[in-house]
Amino acid sequence: MFAEINGARIFFDVEGKQFVPEGPVMKEKPVCFVVHGGPGCDHGDYCPVLSPLSDYMQLVYIDYRGNGRSERTKKEEYTLDQNVEDIEGLRKYLGLDKIYLLGQSYGGYVGQAYGIRYPENLSGLVLITTACDHSVHEKGIAELEKLGTEEQIQMGKDYLWHGTFPNNEEYDRYYKVFMDLYSYKVRTGEVSREEVEEEIRRGIPSYEAVNQWFGGEQLTFDFREELHTITCPTLVIGGRHDWVAPVSFTYEIADLIPKGKAVVMENSSHSVFTDEPEETLKEIISFILDHEKQKEKGV
Repeated sequence: MFAEINGARIFFDVEGKQFVPEGPVMKEKPVCFVVHGGPGCDHGDYCPVLSPLSDYMQLVYIDYRGNGRSERTKKEEYTLDQNVEDIEGLRKYLGLDKIYLLGQSYGGYVGQAYGIRYPENLSGLVLITTACDHSVHEKGIAELEKLGTEEQIQMGKDYLWHGTFPNNEEYDRYYKVFMDLYSYKVRTGEVSREEVEEEIRRGIPSYEAVNQWFGGEQLTFDFREELHTITCPTLVIGGRHDWVAPVSFTYEIADLIPKGKAVVMENSSHSVFTDEPEETLKEIISFILDHEKQKEKGV
């Protein structure tokens, strides 16, 4: 489905009902916006792994402008600020009140930025394998130097760290070359490379979007001074072996958000939904159910 939001055609998809029968009434479930990582990826990264959450929430998957099935607009519009405003625009377009927002990696940056700007519109935040300031860039470089192969280190220097991917073919190849760093279970042989490659092929890459971020805002963003303004309960999930957003950020974000809670997946790298999907979903479901019970009690 598409919505015209802030001058762009934004793709979204919905999984699960908002109202479900419960005895003599129709009970309303909370709505959760799912925002993807990258940038340069799309919502398909979370299909079907997040489907069990639709028993508890109506899921609204979103592709940022310039990503996935959404419209390619001017590259200068592929910004964190624009992503936040497009999410807010879609919330209004759908006639929703408060929402939950789930974001992983870059999606976690979007989630933090949205929570800072529109705290009154959030019931809760789920931030997964993400960071809160630009030091993640240098830390990622250092981790890659320690863990990476010669090919991985060189590809980081050639393309990733400066936002200089020349085309979508090289961006796709990047994920194939790096998959054992993104997934701890690929690294240990518990998950096959073929299985992950199949997931990569499902996505619609956008090298322009990833270049715009890594060549610009990735080097300057910083939420630390404003995270205290996020007023909703927030679950922060990290991966113990994450090289992209080291687990120290998980604890820092949870400490800086007043109602933050940190959970670490001990056998995961950056891709917790590949490495420990059941355990990660269990934590998210528990967080949602606990918060919804508190709301019913008026707490």
